[in-house]
Amino acid sequence: MRKPLALMLGLLIAAAPGIAPASGPSVEDQIKARQSAYTFMSWNMNRIRAQVVDGEVEFNAEQVQAAANAIAAAANSGMSAMYGRDTTSGTGWKPTRLRPEFFEDMARTGEIASNFIREANALAEVAKAGDRTSIAAQFRTTADACGACHRPFRAQE
Repeated sequence: MRKPLALMLGLLIAAAPGIAPASGPSVEDQIKARQSAYTFMSWNMNRIRAQVVDGEVEFNAEQVQAAANAIAAAANSGMSAMYGRDTTSGTGWKPTRLRPEFFEDMARTGEIASNFIREANALAEVAKAGDRTSIAAQFRTTADACGACHRPFRAQE
């Protein structure tokens, strides 16, 4: 569940305007950047999950807020520049799992990405108040927004 969550976050971010120009980063670098961002977001989502959903770690409002802010920052970082049309094959840190369907309906892709960005920003805002119950509810909404991209646009491992 944790790897898919990270990958979803990155795919959603990718739908924002501005697909990478031909003179931009190489395919390998685009894929590496996405994979790195997914790993970073996943790590932060897991920090929140452990504290507010699973209860595996004692709740620390400051840590949760920092993690939520990191997720929102990545969501708003312009990751769409790392989604050139030729990045549906190739290897970054590992082979890409981006499916060609990602580019077939850019309006839908953009809607999914915009929804994730909105929910990631809402998570950061809710985390400011420090209420565990509210954070848990928004965490689930954010995770669902993230997962909305996995099914149509990411190949299985």
